[in-house]
Amino acid sequence: MEWIFKLPKELSVIVVAMLPIFELRGAIPLGFYLEMPLVKTFILAAVGNFIPVIPLYFLLLPISNILSRTPLFKAFFDWLFSHTKKRADIVQRYEALGLMLFVAIPLPITGVWTGTVAAAIFKIRFKYTILAIIFGIIIAGFIVTTLCLLGKLGWEMAK
Repeated sequence: MEWIFKLPKELSVIVVAMLPIFELRGAIPLGFYLEMPLVKTFILAAVGNFIPVIPLYFLLLPISNILSRTPLFKAFFDWLFSHTKKRADIVQRYEALGLMLFVAIPLPITGVWTGTVAAAIFKIRFKYTILAIIFGIIIAGFIVTTLCLLGKLGWEMAK
């Protein structure tokens, strides 16, 4: 991941926020590490985290149907969809509200990527998906930012 530090700071935060696994919960601490302004970091991380949503929502199922004709991709998509269904039962149960909560929890196996996959699998309407994910990103952003600020405060107090 050294390549990320060769990019301009702002682009680094956006790119990390776009990546599955890292998402916003990796991008905001990166912005803190790069000593970027708090609000700028939050906005760039939120925007970067949202970028994959629309293509993923509309392209995942059609692409998986085409690629699943080969055994390797069929195994991958079967695993992805069953894994998502197990992890995202809150989304299936509460739909858009569950999706928002699922995205808002900044833990591994939650977030925008898995949430968008769940929304596509459970066929949550697009406009509700978008609103739920936007609010989930904002909530997750506040949680991660607060944790970073508390960590920074604790570090400074320990000096």
